[in-house]
Amino acid sequence: MTQPAPQATRRPGENGFKYKQQYGLVVVCKDEAEQQQRYAQLKALGLKVKVVCV
Repeated sequence: MTQPAPQATRRPGENGFKYKQQYGLVVVCKDEAEQQQRYAQLKALGLKVKVVCV
């Protein structure tokens, strides 16, 4: 009987991925129109904004 080849054990970060901690917040809007309005307001303040729908 042959034995299976040993699996390589990798420690976190050995795959080359570099994790960078980030912080954010979520603003809950009543509808899409409010979301668009808030997005424009925050963008006008010079903030980096991302839109999500959940």
